[in-house]
Amino acid sequence: MSREMIAQVIKETTGVSKTLANATVSNLISEIARSLKREGKFALVGFGTLKVARRAARKGRNPATGAQIKIKASKTIRFKPSGTLRRSI
Repeated sequence: MSREMIAQVIKETTGVSKTLANATVSNLISEIARSLKREGKFALVGFGTLKVARRAARKGRNPATGAQIKIKASKTIRFKPSGTLRRSI
């Protein structure tokens, strides 16, 4: 589902303008990103939790040449669905 699709659902269900629906989606995504950066997690009851996870530096292989490469440490986001969401699927 894209931002546009989410904005369309908001527009249809609330009757607000397309501009306001797009702004709502943008503000929601910005707040989720801000919460992940500040607190390291974002929880939406009934949907699930997003958490920042750290990946350690490791060795990998270049699939084209088979040569060993170093992969730097990085951060990623993990999603854990709520029990309600899991049961609904």
